[in-house]
Parts: sequence; structure tokens; C-alpha cells
Amino acid sequence: MTRIHAAITGVGGYVPDYILTNKELETMVDTNDEWITSRTGIKERRILKGEGLGTSYMGAKAVQQIIDKTKIDPAEIDLIICATVTPDMPFPATANLIAEQVGAVNAFSYDISAACSGFIYALTTGAKFIESGTHKKVIVVGGDKMSSIINYKDRTTCIIFGDGAGAVLLESTTEEIGIMDSIHRSDGSGAAYLHMKAGGSRIPASIESVTANQHFVFQEGSAVFKFAVTNMADISAKIMERNNLKGEDITWLVPHQANKRIIDATANRMGITEDRVMMNIEKYGNTTAGTIPLLLWDYEKQLKKGDNLILAAFGGGFTWGSVWVKWAYNTQ
Repeated sequence: MTRIHAAITGVGGYVPDYILTNKELETMVDTNDEWITSRTGIKERRILKGEGLGTSYMGAKAVQQIIDKTKIDPAEIDLIICATVTPDMPFPATANLIAEQVGAVNAFSYDISAACSGFIYALTTGAKFIESGTHKKVIVVGGDKMSSIINYKDRTTCIIFGDGAGAVLLESTTEEIGIMDSIHRSDGSGAAYLHMKAGGSRIPASIESVTANQHFVFQEGSAVFKFAVTNMADISAKIMERNNLKGEDITWLVPHQANKRIIDATANRMGITEDRVMMNIEKYGNTTAGTIPLLLWDYEKQLKKGDNLILAAFGGGFTWGSVWVKWAYNTQ
């Protein structure tokens, strides 16, 4: 029986115009460009400005780009999944809002919340709808307006995060290309080290929660770093071992852009040289669910049909995972 694969057949991305540089952050919090760059690899990040603009605005821009590039009819889109931890509203889903903005009138849509691993979780989920044979065109979006939940007086977090969104189109193929394998994990004990305390059902929004700064990201950096280095590298190595892939077989490592030292450690563990590691952390920072699709967007012209990509992420929760993708098209 011929196996159906879910192939990435289009990529779109969007980053806001406003650039928040390390130099500007020096005027806001006790830090400096050298300290930020040496520890994270980040030089600048994008910030979404404008009243009433949320994650759906960026996500819709990325999806519209795919529609324009691939010439698909929005009415043909069967499903939109949006990975985000900064939805426009608690409900409806940000994916619903994106669908409405791009004219995907026949799609059902919903959100996935898995922090920085959100996009690869959503990618694997979307692929299953294609592989089942019941859906033909699935859009997976990863995006976050992290500036909406960052305390710009907290130098442990404000230097790291930025805003942006990316998206991919999944379509069916019987060729040996597309989403080939995936491994995902989670560990709820990690919530102690990376979370946002208030705004959910445990601690609803109140004057007290706002005054106590509980609606901002909290991160215990050293603990998160240790978990991320170990788990992102381990799971990437595991997916390669499971599929008999060696370092030389991998065309590109596509790692979540959290910290350059974590990315370097993952690449070293996998036997992948720096010239085969996608990187844009220096200009976008950590856009949470947006980092991996934005990498694919930035590097799309360098990708060739049949290229082996390993996507890897680690996020709050804790969540982590890896996806093996065989690229489906040439862009030249």
C-alpha cells in the first residue's frame, strides 16, 4: 500500500518593522550589548507596534504570503492550526481569526499551546490530517507577540524575546518526501522554572495579580538552560539514530532560536557543522512558536528537494521534540 506523506509545499513569514536593538535595551534596563551578545547571540529583535494588533495579525500576514506564492484558493484550505502562547484573546482561537482574515471560509481551525515547541507539535498534528487522507491542504502557523507578556524591567527575559510569525502549507504526496518522523516529549515539573503565573484559571486576572507583575514571563535561566541543552540534543540524536541517519546525512539543523549556546551544543551532539545550522537569532531573538517557521522562511531559497532537515525545539512546560523533514521542492 502506498503511504501518503505530508509535504511542506509553501512557506510564509512576517516580522514587524520596529527593531529593538541591544543599544536601546541599554537605556531601559541594566544590561549592555556585549553581555547580551556573548550569552545569547542576539543583537536585535522585532516588536509589533499598533493598537489592537495581536498574534493573528502576524499569522495572517504569513499565511497570505503562502496563498500569494502558491496561488492556492483560500477556500481550498481544509484546516489551520496556530501554535501560540500569546493568543489575541483567551477565545476564540487565534487560528479562527487568521482563517477569517485570509478568507479560509471552509477551514476549521484551532490553537495549540506548547510554548517554544508549539510549531513542531502543530506540524506533526497537521501532518496526521494529511496522512489520514481526509485533508488535502493544511496550514500550520507558529507565532507569538512576546512583547505583550514581557516585563521590560526584567533583564533576564526582556533581552531574549521578540515578535514574529511563520507558516507552512502541508499537502499530500506519495513520494518519499515530507514529514518523515517525529518524537515529542513533555515534563510538567518544568513549570516551576518557566511560566506565567496569572491570567489562567488558577490565578485569574485581578488588580492584585497585575500589581504583583504576575502577567509576565518568569524564567529561571540556569535551570532552563541545563534542561534545554540536554533534552534538545538528546531527542535530535534519538530521531537520527531511529532512522539510521548520520551527521553527514543532514543537510540542515533547524533549531529553536532560544540561545546560541544551546544551538551550538545541539549541533555538536549531532555531528553537524556550523555551516549547516540555520540561524537568525541575532536579528529576531526568540519568537517562541515563530522561530522554526521563520528559519524556513529565511532559508527557503537555499533548500533543495530531498534535503534532510532536523527540526528541534525546547520550551516552557517543559516541552521538547524533534521532526525529520525531507524537503519537497526547489525554489530556484
